[in-house]
Amino acid sequence: MTLRLLIDMNLSPSWVEVLRNAGFEAEHWYYIGASNAPDSELFAWARDNQHIVFTHDLDFGALLAATRAESPSVFQLRTDDVSPDALAPRAIELLHRFTPQLLAGALIVVDEMRERIRILPLEISQHA
Repeated sequence: MTLRLLIDMNLSPSWVEVLRNAGFEAEHWYYIGASNAPDSELFAWARDNQHIVFTHDLDFGALLAATRAESPSVFQLRTDDVSPDALAPRAIELLHRFTPQLLAGALIVVDEMRERIRILPLEISQHA
């Protein structure tokens, strides 16, 4: 099954063509909703339309944890340079590798050196 990706406002629309050329369905939020829409609106659209949020925004992990949501999946880039020129090969490889997890519900956090995957819903840690 092909991943359907919703690219957040904090990433260049040039990601759309890059991801489509790699075999994914991709849409940029700029063409769907208001640029100043709250994260919860983008999140709800992605969930309702079976899209995975592709973002540089750290708030989505917190939103997943706070709501204990089972969807949408989030693919989060945590690097300084989030341009397709810098990250496309790595992002595409990881999207292909983790397709089953993303389709089932996951948060994948990617930086320059490694990736972390957490299955949804996220458990809120209890620290005394």
